[in-house]
Amino acid sequence: MKLFQKILIGFVLGAILGAIWGPGIEWIRPVGTIFLRLLSMLVVPLIFSSLVVGVASIADPKKLGSVAGKTIAFYLVTTAFAITIGLLIGNIIQPGAGMNLVLEGTTQEAAQTPSIADTIVNLIPSNPAGAAAQGMVLQVIVFALFFGYAMTRAGEKGEAVLSFFKGFAETMYKLTGIVMEFAPYGVFALIAVTVGTHGLSVLVPFAKLIFAVYLGVIIHEVFIYSGMVSIIGKMSPVKFFKGFSGASLLAFTIASSSGTLPVSMRLAQDNLGVSNTISSFVQPLGATINMDGTALYQGVCALFVAQAYGIHLGFGGQLTVLLTALLASVGTAGVPGAGLVMLTMVLTSVGLPLEGVALIAGVDRILDMARTSCNVTGDAACAVVVAKTEGELAEVKK
Repeated sequence: MKLFQKILIGFVLGAILGAIWGPGIEWIRPVGTIFLRLLSMLVVPLIFSSLVVGVASIADPKKLGSVAGKTIAFYLVTTAFAITIGLLIGNIIQPGAGMNLVLEGTTQEAAQTPSIADTIVNLIPSNPAGAAAQGMVLQVIVFALFFGYAMTRAGEKGEAVLSFFKGFAETMYKLTGIVMEFAPYGVFALIAVTVGTHGLSVLVPFAKLIFAVYLGVIIHEVFIYSGMVSIIGKMSPVKFFKGFSGASLLAFTIASSSGTLPVSMRLAQDNLGVSNTISSFVQPLGATINMDGTALYQGVCALFVAQAYGIHLGFGGQLTVLLTALLASVGTAGVPGAGLVMLTMVLTSVGLPLEGVALIAGVDRILDMARTSCNVTGDAACAVVVAKTEGELAEVKK
């Protein structure tokens, strides 16, 4: 069987076992934890080697600028669309209406929205090794970009270093394949624990919120990603989603864009025909700064909190939500639990009670699965679009 079929079987069997066993299923959690650690083990060396080789392979500075410009423009545009879709759905479905919650006690302190200057300064690592050790992926990416570009300027000596990193990157791809053989078992354990711990009862009070976020993600993928892939990338949306389904399902299960990156890159290259050069640049960058699903979630959840507490959020407030979420999607991309961190920023930017974060935290894992899958799918859509416009999208018949 193909990998995505094995993962799907593991997902279904895990959900069934979790529903039957209940909270006692915790004994299987170490299997899922081991899988997540194996994926985490791959992230920094894979991102660094892939980006260094990707940048060095685009020897022409004009082409490098073209690829980078198209990638960042794609991510910013689709993120703005995602937040807008989230706000529209929140206004139509009104997931928090009728809850009639009343504030009690003092409001907790909000996280500060990063300024544009702080966001730019925090991109530069003072210690690249320290950034790698602490998992600060955005800083690792910036160092890799500089390192790869410097390699192209180093002449023959740079070629020797490039040869080493090409071998290193290929070794990481092989190691990724080995780790992914364990994926069906890891997915089985993770989904079993999620279903066993939360059960179906957790869905009842927040069914409208969960429905709104999942509906928004589906709309965003079907219309925005399909449109861009078919119109600009000249690829059938059916082929795109089918070829990338294994990575989307894995992201849905483990709720980690970075953790899914090894599989995302392999499927984009093998099933979608994206060149190694484009994939190695676009997807690691997207795993860190592209947060369409998370941004959509911000729009829905901001309105959910406002409606739950009976607070009117007008056009100006919703515009503020859009701009804050757009900035925060880049500024907090490397922070664990980025979705909830971003939500505190968005809520405080429009004066909404931060107690709403505690409300959503109970079902955040369920929402995180959908938004992460959307984020990862967006990275692949961008890779297809950029590869097509750069003449580096091959025809794959499967």
